[in-house]
Amino acid sequence: TEQNLCQKIGSCGDLSFLVHHGPWSCDDVPQALPLSDTETLAPGKFKPPQTRMAKKKPLGAASTAMATAEEELRGEKKKKIPKSGKSKRVPLGPNRPKTKKVKQKKVSEQKIEKEQKIEKEGKSTDEKPHNLALSEHSSPADLRKFFLGQFESVNGIKLSSLELGSIKDMYFLKLSEGISQDAGNLGRHVKDTFGSSWKEVLFEDHLIEGKIDPGNPAVLVISASAIRSLELLRGLRTLAKKCQVVKLFSKHIKIDDQVALLKNRVNLASGTPSRIKKLCEMEALGLSRLEIIVVDMHTDVKGYSLLTLPQVRDEFWDLYKSYFHQRLVQGNLRICLYGPIPTTSALIMKNSGDQ
Repeated sequence: TEQNLCQKIGSCGDLSFLVHHGPWSCDDVPQALPLSDTETLAPGKFKPPQTRMAKKKPLGAASTAMATAEEELRGEKKKKIPKSGKSKRVPLGPNRPKTKKVKQKKVSEQKIEKEQKIEKEGKSTDEKPHNLALSEHSSPADLRKFFLGQFESVNGIKLSSLELGSIKDMYFLKLSEGISQDAGNLGRHVKDTFGSSWKEVLFEDHLIEGKIDPGNPAVLVISASAIRSLELLRGLRTLAKKCQVVKLFSKHIKIDDQVALLKNRVNLASGTPSRIKKLCEMEALGLSRLEIIVVDMHTDVKGYSLLTLPQVRDEFWDLYKSYFHQRLVQGNLRICLYGPIPTTSALIMKNSGDQ
């Protein structure tokens, strides 16, 4: 028995008894560690081996097949078999694995989300212009309502009933619906506005004492930038064969050169609010002959126009209050809003949303 075997091993102190007695082979004998000089094996006790017993290797073809089957079985156990029809569960939070590629949303989708967020937070129009339904063919009444509404809201004032009554719908030009309101067609629209007198007013180049003074244009085009002013000037080429159009902006043009040009007859002028106001203050630019101001409503790539770009907008209304408003109230000036403007229904929805 196991107990008798342990007693016999303990009495002789080595494993020779097991080697020479009983049906044992050398492979089956546990290899015990040798005792040190100071260590003795107490009688009746068995020092357990610290190494695992060597497995007996099977021989023959059958044994080889069994070994191969065991290895395959172990390999199948190690393989993880995913559950059919269920995706792998991804942990949330900081332990979430980083993906190699992050799908980015389209720019248009990001803009829509940003605009929706701005509308919910109720941000002012100074940060982002409102996207409203636009129309090029508005009635004079709608043009008047839009323009005066912008004037009151931006400047924080309320026009009296007397002033509102004196500003007629007819002071706001309704352009031909058969011609698009782009930069190339501006000359055609201006020519149609003056009718049969266009050649006398816009085409001639000689001064008339007491009637046509130098530096007094009949049409003044106001836009948000110098680049846009140049685009509109190209549309006026057909009217500037005899009398050139004066550029009234600060980019690459000295103010002294502009003052020199304004000493001649001027029929058409195009520029930005800040430079126009400065030339008016210098009395180089006269307004006694001015009949029409063209307010460019073109929007840039960011959606801003002359009346929505904060700094330029303030400069325009400052110019308007100083030199144009009283002339409009007196009926000596007409305004042309050139380009698409927000429709009345869109303005009503905007105002109700702001409230």
